[in-house]
Amino acid sequence: MHQRLCSTAALPKSKPNPVLLSAPNPSRSFTIEADVSPEDYVGSNPSSKSSPYRTPLWNLLHPLLKHEPPDLSFYAPLFQHLTGRNFLRIGRQVHSHMAIRGWEPNGFTAAKMVAMYASSGDLDAAGVLFGRIQNPSLILYNSMIRAYSKYGCHQKSVELYLRMHSSGFQGDNFTFPFVLRSCADLLNLLIGKCVHGLSLRIGLELDTYVGTSLIDMYVKCGEIGNARKLFDIMDVRDVSSWNALIAGYMRDGEIRVAEDLFARIPCSNIVSWTAMISGYTQNGLVEQALTLFDEMLKYDSDVKPNWVTIMSVLPACAHSAALERGRKIHDYAASIGMDSNPSVCTALIAMYAKCGSLVDARCCFDRLAPSHRTLVAWNTMITAYASHGCGKEAVATFEEMIEAGVRPDTVTFTGLLSGCSHSGLVEIGLKYFNNMKPVFSVEPRVEHYGCIVDLLGRAGRFVEAKKMIDEMPMEAGASIWGALLAASKMHKNLDTADIAARKLFVLEPENSGNYILLSNMYADAGMWDEVDDLRAAIKGRGIRKNPGCSWIEVNGKVHLFLGEDRSHTESKEIYLFLEALAERMKAAGYVPDTTVVLHDVSEEEKERNLTTHSEKLAVAFGLLNTNPGVVLRITKNLRICGDCHTAFKFISKIYERVIVVRDLNRFHQFEKGTCSCGDYW
Repeated sequence: MHQRLCSTAALPKSKPNPVLLSAPNPSRSFTIEADVSPEDYVGSNPSSKSSPYRTPLWNLLHPLLKHEPPDLSFYAPLFQHLTGRNFLRIGRQVHSHMAIRGWEPNGFTAAKMVAMYASSGDLDAAGVLFGRIQNPSLILYNSMIRAYSKYGCHQKSVELYLRMHSSGFQGDNFTFPFVLRSCADLLNLLIGKCVHGLSLRIGLELDTYVGTSLIDMYVKCGEIGNARKLFDIMDVRDVSSWNALIAGYMRDGEIRVAEDLFARIPCSNIVSWTAMISGYTQNGLVEQALTLFDEMLKYDSDVKPNWVTIMSVLPACAHSAALERGRKIHDYAASIGMDSNPSVCTALIAMYAKCGSLVDARCCFDRLAPSHRTLVAWNTMITAYASHGCGKEAVATFEEMIEAGVRPDTVTFTGLLSGCSHSGLVEIGLKYFNNMKPVFSVEPRVEHYGCIVDLLGRAGRFVEAKKMIDEMPMEAGASIWGALLAASKMHKNLDTADIAARKLFVLEPENSGNYILLSNMYADAGMWDEVDDLRAAIKGRGIRKNPGCSWIEVNGKVHLFLGEDRSHTESKEIYLFLEALAERMKAAGYVPDTTVVLHDVSEEEKERNLTTHSEKLAVAFGLLNTNPGVVLRITKNLRICGDCHTAFKFISKIYERVIVVRDLNRFHQFEKGTCSCGDYW
């Protein structure tokens, strides 16, 4: 326990204006030095009604100046007054004053001291003090359980509750909410149900705070049915109970139920609105999330977005690549001073990166003060570079992070190794993978092995890739074999492709992409019997091809296109434009890659099929509806096909446009007839 005992004469002169309270006994001169200026508590005219001597804190401290030392009962209200005010230095020295007077805290006083230390962030001192009390009272247990729960020491909170219970204390309406919060964070449903049973026996189940905590615990532990039963029998429902239930139904995909609760909530607050926006985003209902956010921005709205709301809505922009909407939200955040919030800034980095604007993402990262560059922020930037195929920049950012003293985790290495894979940095990637455990104490997971298999496969090193799979300490999953299959197609290695595809047919029996990829490779090799067998398997198992869809944002509105889609209002103009475009590209040297077409039909029909790919419809719409020079940003739900990749290089050169395509795996930036991937994808 830190104690500071000194005479007023010994007070360091370099510390200006300390608050001095000297005990009358010269042999026990005592000083309290606060982190505040003296005018906060000491005035030149103690008789003045406005004098700081009249403040509650002064009224409590003043008896210390009397000749007779105060008794133990004096200290409890003093510590209570210091709680939550971040006057840790004063609290420590008052504790010292009590100690030199020979007073040992009882359960009640110790509870107030624990609360003071915990509220000031000194959880260690609170724990030491608690351990010195021989027979803790219920209120002392409550203070310590609350402290552990508040600072995220949830396991300690639950363990202390169990110790308390074994000591004969049942707990009360102050105990249960904090224990239940810890159970919720630990997903400890068993203890949570035990607490529920005990609260039911002693009549606290329907207490507003206990009931709300139980609902929250059940929701987070995946027991939405029990949460709803409890909610329905509660006479008085706190807004927090409504919010917890809304969040639970959103997490389970019960959108209609959540919407019904939101519509019926007597008095919604910022948490209610944010829960709905976050729920819509998590369920892929992007437009609903953005619409609800816009409702909050209206001048007559009673609830305005806070930093959590902004963080919740930005992924909706990222999901739909709605860059302009994201910029507007960024502008709003800046207008209320939230763009400097580290969490919001990190969310902006992710949004800009996923919307294809790597420059904006880096600008947001650079705006973060070095002390605010958390592991999440570094990971977001490294992953952004990786997804854009900027492997060297991902490596440089990783090294910068290490120099800054931030330790990497599994997410860091997934981004780093992925960046190396997409950029062909084979030896660098292998070096970092081999150093994960011995240098950085990070155990490689299946996703890291997947990156290395992809890295080796892209480089054509199939023997090493297969050896890596065989020696993995865990079973190879679909991501591993999928990486090997994609690399086999790139290098036209039919033998390895056959091995990988057969594994995937078992692991992903409904994924049509694996059948189509292998079938195309068989067709390329003229192995038509094998092609027929695969087609029969697809038909016999009722497997349907995943429909390709692409979308583009123009003038703040997102337009969606499916393959061979004619439902758009401008379909006629789009198809006429594509017919003319095909001729212009052929004149420039474009040759359609009909090998990506599955069906055994005429070359003319194959070319027509290629023309109607969803990403081509999207780029045609963009060219027709934007001014020259405007960057076109397209998102596709599947991997961009080889023919579209080639076509976009020609389109970027013919129309002098930058075209950014985000597909299932990465970003491609087409400019002046080339792609940022260097055809290594």
